[in-house]
Amino acid sequence: MAGLVTTFGAGAMTNSIGEIRQADFLLVIGSNTSEAHPIIAMEMKQAVRRGATLVVVDPRAVWMTTIAERHLQLKPGTDVWLLNAMAQVILSEGLMDEAFINTHTEGFEAVRQAVADYTPEKAESITGVSAEDIRWVARRYAQTDKAGIYYTLGITEHSHGTDNVYALANLVLMTGHLGKPSAGMNPLRGQNNVQGANDAGATPIFYPGYQRVDDPEVHAKYQRSWGVDLPIEPGLNLNRMIKQTGKQIQALFVMGEDIVLSEPNVSQLEQGLNSIEFLVVQDCFFNETCRFADVIFPASVFAEKDGVFTNSERRVQRVRKAVAPPGQARPDWRILLDLAQHCGANWNLHSPEEAYREMVRDAPKFAGLSHARLETERPDGKTGIQWPCPEPDHPGTVFLHQDGVLRGKGLFQPVHYRPSAELPDQEYALVLSTGRTLYHYNAATQTRRETGLAEKQPQAFVEIHPRDAKRRGIVADDWVEVRTRRGAVQVRAMLSRQVRPGCLWMPLHFAEARANLLTNDAGDPITDTAEYKVCAAEVRPCSPPAGSSSPDQEEGKLFPGSFYPLDGPGAESASPPLAP
Repeated sequence: MAGLVTTFGAGAMTNSIGEIRQADFLLVIGSNTSEAHPIIAMEMKQAVRRGATLVVVDPRAVWMTTIAERHLQLKPGTDVWLLNAMAQVILSEGLMDEAFINTHTEGFEAVRQAVADYTPEKAESITGVSAEDIRWVARRYAQTDKAGIYYTLGITEHSHGTDNVYALANLVLMTGHLGKPSAGMNPLRGQNNVQGANDAGATPIFYPGYQRVDDPEVHAKYQRSWGVDLPIEPGLNLNRMIKQTGKQIQALFVMGEDIVLSEPNVSQLEQGLNSIEFLVVQDCFFNETCRFADVIFPASVFAEKDGVFTNSERRVQRVRKAVAPPGQARPDWRILLDLAQHCGANWNLHSPEEAYREMVRDAPKFAGLSHARLETERPDGKTGIQWPCPEPDHPGTVFLHQDGVLRGKGLFQPVHYRPSAELPDQEYALVLSTGRTLYHYNAATQTRRETGLAEKQPQAFVEIHPRDAKRRGIVADDWVEVRTRRGAVQVRAMLSRQVRPGCLWMPLHFAEARANLLTNDAGDPITDTAEYKVCAAEVRPCSPPAGSSSPDQEEGKLFPGSFYPLDGPGAESASPPLAP
């Protein structure tokens, strides 16, 4: 979001999900789309069937690589080298859109100079991607009119994640792939309604509608509107809060997130949770963080409350209560309102509709939205409205920047490659990345309670290339210990050619084998987003943990998230099954 707001003026997908199937070129980078965003992946598959060119950039051979024209299997953390090299090809071969650059952008010359030395040949030595592939992809992207970029946490969860976003935005601006259908730059948001949470101002730097808290005019407007004195300095972001837990921060209110599973370097966090004075957890199920809580507020799930959700394509959709919350559970807004009233806030709100009306009142991008409008049946049969929607009679915005870049002019941002915060060495010779699988979701607070999903993927694992496994005396299904400078976990070994030699991959969902005991909390200098995707690690065989079960040898049971077989006869030539 920070990179997009800076370069374009809006922190969201520039285009719509429905436009994907009409695209002619799809650059998917840092996204295991078929497992993390399966509905969007279906649209991409439709585009490929229609004849679109798909290029996947990822250190792992995810399922989407099986239908891609090219798979650029770069070394983890080298995205800036690859993207700058693509920019160098576009500029050196005169493939840029000079009319768009002159009319709609600023700062172009600084980027031209910055990428001049990032030749494909030099990039090949750093990234492991061939110079020929880099040139081919750069040319096809620049010369295709309907060319869209799609990315997610594989780009942003780095100590240089914002640089990665800037480098992508530079490609979009220099080719003019903005303000038109089936193009643009499209972050696939990581959680349901995370776009809506950001829209509403759930960040330390923005009020609703991406209005900066340190802007004097915005600050004065919200002081008048809310009738309170407000600090003008931005607050702490999540990574800094976590590092200050038990130090500067002595009380936490954790709502809708299991931080003991989801945050990096979690041993340090647990020390902080054991020393703070007060912890409140608000969630729909008991989770790992609840073990440290002084007070637990049981919250309702999505089907038990009213309100709106906003998805990745900026579509605001009405949500209606289907069933009553069980027991003492209540909707989040009601819990927060009652807590505020006990603190003397005197908030005069009686429904989610009233709260939403107050939110959009002072946010120009959303001023034309309301519950009443969202409930009105549309002539085209679609539900919801996409922001910006500044007026009550505005139809919404299918794709952004059609009449010019929202910030006035698109801002080129020169970036240079910076290595990841922690690289392999003699003691920790491998690179560990973490991510999601098809069957579980984030901290699995909900999905591991569902019998079918738990049966599909019952336990954690670590993917390791057969070459690395052989050197360490590891065979398929072995119990192994994965260790970094921050901790160690015991999991089953999955021998897989999905990962590059020298790399490991683990899912983050499992409390009994917490990947985030291992991950690095080094943060991006702008957003402080932690570097979940690169940390130095080592793996060795170990004894089974106490109480562990024998491996389930039924095909597809132990490691159903992988489409490549375990190491063995035929592994080199085996074909993947149909898409999940």
